[in-house]
Amino acid sequence: MRRSLAAAAVLAVAGTLLLGQPPAQATAAADCANGYVALTYDDGPNPGNTSTLLNALRSAGVRATMFNTGQNAAANPGLVAAQVSAGMWVANHSYTHPHMLTLSAAQMSSELSRTQSAIRAGGGGTPVLFRPPYGETNATLQSAASALGLRTVLWDVDSQDWNGASTAQIVQAASTLTNGGVILMHDQYATTVAAVPQIAAGLRNRGLCAGMISPSTGRAVAPTGSGGGGGGSSCAATYAEGQKWSDRFNGQVTVTGSNNWTVTVTLTSPQRIIATWNATVSWTSSTVMTARPNGSGNTFGFTVQHGGNWSWPALTCTAT
Repeated sequence: MRRSLAAAAVLAVAGTLLLGQPPAQATAAADCANGYVALTYDDGPNPGNTSTLLNALRSAGVRATMFNTGQNAAANPGLVAAQVSAGMWVANHSYTHPHMLTLSAAQMSSELSRTQSAIRAGGGGTPVLFRPPYGETNATLQSAASALGLRTVLWDVDSQDWNGASTAQIVQAASTLTNGGVILMHDQYATTVAAVPQIAAGLRNRGLCAGMISPSTGRAVAPTGSGGGGGGSSCAATYAEGQKWSDRFNGQVTVTGSNNWTVTVTLTSPQRIIATWNATVSWTSSTVMTARPNGSGNTFGFTVQHGGNWSWPALTCTAT
């Protein structure tokens, strides 16, 4: 999220990633008497450190939200898939990590939509959470995020790992988390990786568990589903562009992870869908469509009359 002006130590050799089911600690409700907190890591995935971080999280029995930059996700799609396989939730952190408030509204939308595409292409599902670089946000940026189905999320506790904090200082920062709280950390620092087992032990000692961030409230809550897409879903919906005309365009959605699914397609006004195929659809509003299987497989499509807005629809997939 933030960048340290001084180079911080980075763990140079990535370990072998441990795959399997999501860690049990985060889902064991009996151990979470005092609630849930969200561990978050910005700026990944990084080939020099992400596998090591994922191994540390799994070994400690905790899950986290990974706020990926789009350019890193595009360059390292296998690591996006590894984040999901390790049980983590994948979220949007812009494409190039700029100071977003210096950009036009169109440039803001491009930063976010390109990141959505890069994460989907890597198998990370469709993110539902966005963290602005440097924590800089305003109404225009939040509107751009909302148009893509993204909830803007900041943090309650800053670990200061980006500012050269030691492992002990990072652990101390985490010790101030309370139910619902979110802590800011980063993917690329060896001190941050080293803090993971101590953070996990501290949470257990205080009756807290590492949970997911609710896309409704932006607060840490009990986990649901598997990794990917910001949590709350065990399937992923991937969007692909189709044919374009001057007044409309086609889109295709492919669902993976389940044969029984519900996909919510959210448009940006004045867009409207004028045709659909290979799914049973219903409408919550003029810009929100729900699609379910109709026996034609796990790929469906639609035609959008764009009204001058060419942005891609936002997708949320839920296994049913």
